[in-house]
Amino acid sequence: MDLTSSSGGGDPRQIEETKPLLGGDVPAPEGTKMGAVPCRRALLLCNGMRYKLLQEGDIQVCVIRHPRTFLSKILTSKFLRRWEPHHLTLADNSLASATPTGYMENSVSYSAIEDVQLLSWENAPKYCLQLTIPGGTVLLQAANSYLRDQWFHSLQWKKKIYKYKKVLSNPSRWEVVLKEIRTLVDMALTSPLQDDSINQAPLEIVSKLLSENTNLTTQEHENIIVAIAPLLENNHPPPDLCEFFCKHCRERPRSMVVIEVFTPVVQRILKHNMDFGKCPRLRLFTQEYILALNELNAGMEVVKKFIQSMHGPTGHCPHPRVLPNLVAVCLAAIYSCYEEFINSRDNSPSLKEIRNGCQQPCDRKPTLPLRLLHPSPDLVSQEATLSEARLKSVVVASSEIHVEVEPASTAKPTLTASAGDDNEPNLIDCLMVSPACSTMSIELGPQADRTLGCYVEILKLLSDYDDWRPSLASLLQPIPFPKEALAHEKFTKELKYVIQRFAEDPRQEVHSCLLSVRAGKDGWFQLYSPGGVACDDDGELFASMVHILMGSCYKTKKFLLSLAENKLGPCMLLALRGNQTMVEILCLMLEYNIIDNNDTQLQIISTLESTGAGKRMYEQLCDRQRELKELQRKGGPTRLTLPSKSTDADLARLLSSGSFGNLENLSLAFTNVTSACAEHLIKLPSLKQLNLWSTQFGDAGLRLLSEHLTMLQVLNLCETPVTDAGLLALSSMKSLCSLNMNSTKLSADTYEDLKAKLPNLKEVDVRYTEAW
Repeated sequence: MDLTSSSGGGDPRQIEETKPLLGGDVPAPEGTKMGAVPCRRALLLCNGMRYKLLQEGDIQVCVIRHPRTFLSKILTSKFLRRWEPHHLTLADNSLASATPTGYMENSVSYSAIEDVQLLSWENAPKYCLQLTIPGGTVLLQAANSYLRDQWFHSLQWKKKIYKYKKVLSNPSRWEVVLKEIRTLVDMALTSPLQDDSINQAPLEIVSKLLSENTNLTTQEHENIIVAIAPLLENNHPPPDLCEFFCKHCRERPRSMVVIEVFTPVVQRILKHNMDFGKCPRLRLFTQEYILALNELNAGMEVVKKFIQSMHGPTGHCPHPRVLPNLVAVCLAAIYSCYEEFINSRDNSPSLKEIRNGCQQPCDRKPTLPLRLLHPSPDLVSQEATLSEARLKSVVVASSEIHVEVEPASTAKPTLTASAGDDNEPNLIDCLMVSPACSTMSIELGPQADRTLGCYVEILKLLSDYDDWRPSLASLLQPIPFPKEALAHEKFTKELKYVIQRFAEDPRQEVHSCLLSVRAGKDGWFQLYSPGGVACDDDGELFASMVHILMGSCYKTKKFLLSLAENKLGPCMLLALRGNQTMVEILCLMLEYNIIDNNDTQLQIISTLESTGAGKRMYEQLCDRQRELKELQRKGGPTRLTLPSKSTDADLARLLSSGSFGNLENLSLAFTNVTSACAEHLIKLPSLKQLNLWSTQFGDAGLRLLSEHLTMLQVLNLCETPVTDAGLLALSSMKSLCSLNMNSTKLSADTYEDLKAKLPNLKEVDVRYTEAW
């Protein structure tokens, strides 16, 4: 039996990789050793085969105990030893069997494996793999050639990684270490194995090496970073390596490594990261990288170009994860600027303490109560009588922030609110400072001030992209900033640009995010309105927000009522100064009878008449009111049908031509009317039946009808473009008996909700809808 005839033909897979390991070059083994020749990786890649890294698998095992000189005789003998089936596991340091019996009673350590080779000979079992160990040989037989090669490359990889872990754990000369790191990187890049761990394992080895050797020079830092750079093109750096990168960004922000090596790494993180919560150090590395860019001579111009590169040259960013990741980095960076102040307020562990392990309760610093809440009038009078020494504030200074707080001896329980208190005041109440209290002044340190300026500027850049603005508005709608940031004048002044961009965007999905997320919570509309903590412009931004909201679907009694209850004073003041939007608001309040108090109504009328524009609009309102009274005067027909193809203008002319106080049944079926005609329909006091079949009447008109025509009994919306957003508003029309929603975008959930809230509903048509 010829051991070399079939294997000596040059099969590249039978060549073993030989790389130096911290000791210099190792001479290549003899080409005829045990029927196989060593392999070169360059030849290995010629066949183009790729394999998945094996962690475990079933294979036949045969162990031959022999002196090495007799191996060839044993292999050429007529009979070969018996084979045993085993389920082998390729652990980190050894090859072990799931059933440790027979040949595999003891695991085989990778350090004991001297060589791994492929074997093939005539008239013998095929697809064999040979492991040379002291005092013998382990033969592995796979089911086919692909599995054999997969076991071969997996064993080679495990063996090499095990060796690198050992030799790099005790470095002596760093120039040799650097050489070995480069060799390790080359091995990973040229491996035919395809698995995430192929590139992650070398990164983790280098990460551990750096964490255990903190006394490296800056040049050694850069050399190591450049050496592992090829592995980072398609892999996230491990947490410890992120810490190393962060340190380099802080200590050498102007290094070319930051631009040339870190830029593609950060770009990949922003494009592909799904959750910074699972690896917060990736976010921290991205944060430090952007700050390093800001330290360059061009400063924010470099940061701006980086943001542009992340968005791309087209009008739509092709990477959906970029914006959420950038916003997460910005929010974390802004929070870090106020972190010491926040910790002094609520005694919570900082992000740094969380990363390093929280302090024990006995080691935590004492709570410093802040003056943030409105005290009651009685408490104000009591505070006024306190001695001057007791009212005296202390200043808590740190390297990052300076804040005026009350001394612990003067803290009153009634002036603070716990986080779990159900009666906790809203955000504006928490930020408004009583005149009896000292003004809360926030002064950031130089580094925190630069960080804040950089990341607020990034939020401004993000708001300039039209395709990013809807998602950005949605992410910022819950006001994800600490109270200290909102109380800081510089922050709110800089962030005003972003809110202004939201207020200028005509898309409802954008400007609707100016309002609060839910009832009882404050939104940007409240914060930047007159009296809000962030307002510094006498209401110009407030007027812009009201204008865009009124131009959308918020022209409703509910929105006007909220303005009348909370912002009537600012509305009247801006109207007095000639603001067109506020003049319209006051006229609508009068037209919809929002104001019940006669004195307040007279004051609004006086305000309107004090300006030319207001006087004209009030006169037009009076004319409309007279026409409305004439229209609503009893008389006229009880039924009316408009001809097909009629428009909103046709309906308006018809209704203005006479009295329709008795009109109970109106059919607009198959006309071209839209939601705009709802302003005329709500002026029909006796209307009980309305047919809008096959019209363009939409959600906005439906919301207006639901507020004014509460006595409507029959409504036909068949084949109209209404959706759940408008249909949900019908729940306030308790008199509805018959409702046709055939061929609309009604969902099953909305249908169930309407049935539960409309007790008089008897006839419903939901054919050709999701609820059918």
